[in-house]
Amino acid sequence: MSQTRSTQRPLALAIFLIIAGAIGVYASWELTIAKFQTLTNPDSGLGCDFSVLVQCGKNLESWQGAVFGFPNPLLGLCGFVAPIAVGVGILAGAQFARWFWWLFNLGIAGALAFVCWLIYQSIFDLFTLCPWCMVVWSVTIPLFWAVTLFNLSSGRIPVGARAQRFFSVAYGWVPLLTLASYLVVAVIAQVRLDVIASLF
Repeated sequence: MSQTRSTQRPLALAIFLIIAGAIGVYASWELTIAKFQTLTNPDSGLGCDFSVLVQCGKNLESWQGAVFGFPNPLLGLCGFVAPIAVGVGILAGAQFARWFWWLFNLGIAGALAFVCWLIYQSIFDLFTLCPWCMVVWSVTIPLFWAVTLFNLSSGRIPVGARAQRFFSVAYGWVPLLTLASYLVVAVIAQVRLDVIASLF
């Protein structure tokens, strides 16, 4: 008997989780090192400070850069380990319970909400685009689309049969949805900060 979609191992998703998680950890690590540098040597220039518009320093030194009383990059160092662990578990043959997928999805949705808030703060309050922050944004967005649509299309998040068929199709649109999300952020940044003009 062939496996149903809900019990098949999502190998492509597993590989993506590992890659996205690793990129997120690396970007968070770079931000953490930059934060330590600002603390130990405030007068030194950061390698990710390219201009008044594109820089890490202003974001790291702002209150938005330590919302919970410690540098935000530490959240990334811990949080991005989760997708790596889930991806490795799937490749190893683990079958996670439905409640696990719900909690995992909730965590990623929370990460996306936090990233959306940080995007708003960066563009509308700090008037900067932090390079390593943008890397974090760029992996959090597709992580949300991929995990959420996988759960909806596989029945791990229960929906009606018609909705499940729709989400099964939409699951294949993750790259397009990700690109559309990037475009929305880019347009907002351009309208607010006139990024293109700053390049010349």
